[in-house]
Amino acid sequence: MNIKEFSVLVELSSHTLRYYEKIGLLKNVQRNSSGHRVYSSQDLRWVGFIKRLKETAMPLDEILQYAKLRDRGEDSVVERQALLERHRENLKQHIAQQTLHLSALEDKITLYKSGKVS
Repeated sequence: MNIKEFSVLVELSSHTLRYYEKIGLLKNVQRNSSGHRVYSSQDLRWVGFIKRLKETAMPLDEILQYAKLRDRGEDSVVERQALLERHRENLKQHIAQQTLHLSALEDKITLYKSGKVS
């Protein structure tokens, strides 16, 4: 599929896709005879994973580190796993913090609903 179709499908702008390609996050994108990008189902899965990592607040430099390890192939599996495990712990801490914030908001809303706030 071309960049416009792919952009719509992955919900990222064409600019973002080109940027990912420029910084080495999205590699080996095929080109047709006219030189236009042609994305594959493998690109779709990879961009989906990148988006998931971003949505879990993984910094772009860590995603790039993961991508470089991925490019190395099987010999980097242990390092990739360790990187994801570190991120998992960071994510768990973030979720715990957000749960505390949510609880504080719930308490304040309950106080307002009770009418005991001046």
